[in-house]
This record gives sequence, C-alpha cells and structure tokens, in this order.
Amino acid sequence: MPSISSPSKVLVSGANGYIATWIVRALLERGYAVRGTVRSLVKGEHLKNTFKSYSNQLEIVVVDDITKDGAFDEAVKGVDAIAHTASPVQLSVSDPQELILPAVKGTVGMLTSAAKYGSSVRRIVVTSSCAAIMRSEPETITLSEVDWNEQSPKEVEEKGQDASAFAKYRTSKVLAEKAAWNFYETQKSELPWDLTMINPPWVFGPFIHDVPSLNALNTSAKLWYNVVAQMDKGGLSSDAILTQPGHGWVDVRDLAEAHVLALEVEAAGGERIIISAGSCVWQDFINAAQSVSTSRTLPKAVPGDTRYAIVFDTSKEKRLLGLKFRTMEETARDVLSDFDRLEW
Repeated sequence: MPSISSPSKVLVSGANGYIATWIVRALLERGYAVRGTVRSLVKGEHLKNTFKSYSNQLEIVVVDDITKDGAFDEAVKGVDAIAHTASPVQLSVSDPQELILPAVKGTVGMLTSAAKYGSSVRRIVVTSSCAAIMRSEPETITLSEVDWNEQSPKEVEEKGQDASAFAKYRTSKVLAEKAAWNFYETQKSELPWDLTMINPPWVFGPFIHDVPSLNALNTSAKLWYNVVAQMDKGGLSSDAILTQPGHGWVDVRDLAEAHVLALEVEAAGGERIIISAGSCVWQDFINAAQSVSTSRTLPKAVPGDTRYAIVFDTSKEKRLLGLKFRTMEETARDVLSDFDRLEW
C-alpha cells in the first residue's frame, strides 16, 4: 500500500523555489491537490500563472517567516503529506547563522506544526542534501546514507565567519537534517506520520520558477551558466575549474520525481535516500554541452585525467524508488535551450 496516493493533498513549502516548483508540477500532473507556501502573495502569482490549468488543485498560502514559532501551524491542517523544501541556499553570507537558523528552525518548525496540527499527515519528505553527507579525502571515496559530514560543522565552529562559503552552507544542511531526525526519533511512537530525507548532490536542469533576470537564477543554475554556458562572454571556466575533483549531480526534474515517489512508496518511510544520477566534473558537462549545442562558444576539452572526489552509493534509491535518470546531454540541451530562449 502506498503512503499516499492521488488525489491526496500535499503541502509543499517554499513552493516558488527552483526544486519546489518542479515538485508542484509533478504532483499536479499526477492528480494531487497542492497547497504551496510562499513568503508573500506576490511570490505566489507566478505559480498561479504557471499552473493556471490546475487552478482547482492548487492553493497558495503565505508563510512570511519560517523561523517564527508556529509558522506552519495553519498550513499543515487538512493535508495528507508534506514536502518541505524551504531552506536558504546562498554562498555569499558572512554570518553562518544566516543559513543555519532558517534551515534548522524552518525544518523543526514544520515537524513541530505537523506533530501538533497535522492529524491527517501520513508522510513528510524533507529536502536535505549530499552536503550533509560529503567530506574531503585525498583519494576518491564512496559515501552512502550512513555517512555524515563532520568536517564542515567543525570548520564553522573553529573559523566562524572566516569559514568557507561551502562549509557554511553544508553545515546548515547537516544541522537541519540532524535536528529533524532527532525530533522524529524521540517522538515517532506518538506521531501519525513518518519521515523521509532526500539527499541530492548538485542539482541542474531547466527552470520553471520565476527568474526575471540572470541575477535571479538560483545558485546551482547560475554556477552552471558561469562555468559552462558563457565562455564566449567571459565565463569562469579554466583548466583548474573544469577538472577539479567532482562529485554527483542530478537533473531537477528527476529530483522532483524522487520527492513524489518518496511520498508514495511505503518502504521509503524512515529512510535517508541519496538521489544522484552519477559522478561528474565540470569538463563532463562541457563535453555534454558541446554535443548538443552549436550556437555557443564553449570551453574546450582539457587534456589529462580527471577524477571524482566522491562516488555516491545509490543502491538504496534503486531498491526503493527505481528512478530512470536523464543523461547529461539531455540536461545540458534543455538548460541551454532556456538560456537561448532568454538570450542569456
């Protein structure tokens, strides 16, 4: 028996985000009703316009500050499941708490509200990250769901504002996920729902959320643009960047599918699941882009060997969800098509 099935109602937090908008689309196309939270009514207008053909299935509610106590109390009432995606992704903050506070309080706040008022909720899926799993080693390593990133929190604890941008972001994901599991494990005997974590690495792919300008691109899409797509406009590509040790990637549409399956598949309850299409370095995406585009001047191949710093063990995903992932070429083609359409 599935955890939930169509036409159940699913709450999607941060529904106007890059990943979340694709989750909303996947749910609506499957016949689910969706209640999406946004920080303001203005931010919900794009969702209403994008999914106007599903207006009878889509409800937009405002949660202006996810760090407030009880922020999701009303939103969780009357829904059958929750996909919690709302969490900041920034690489330009000085104070680590700007990332850590909303990530942790937002996630625990959602679970607290669901415990108090989500009497019909049966499954909560939280978007975590491989940032909560990965670590750096001199040689290539294979990591699975049993691994935790201990390096980044240690760096942030020791260096504070002087920690690297990636360490600050990764620490927010580590602490938010650990707080969620702690909440669940201490209270699960009294809860009507179970918890699933989705852990993706780099997320790339086309975008259907509101992107009024190039500067409004989400972090991963903007980095992809800077490294891969704008070589002829002074991009960031260099031999060192293109071949620096890499880890995993996934197409945003496949990640959205993973969230929906994690809501539906009963055996996914209580699990932490890595969602990765495979390992990559930037040169791999350059090669993929060259194979599908003739309209851009793209970086050339870099001689020599490349290596993957991390290989993610995805056997649990294969066993529980069985996704069929898009190829790099498909992802590159569709991303470049978006950039071409917008003349970026």
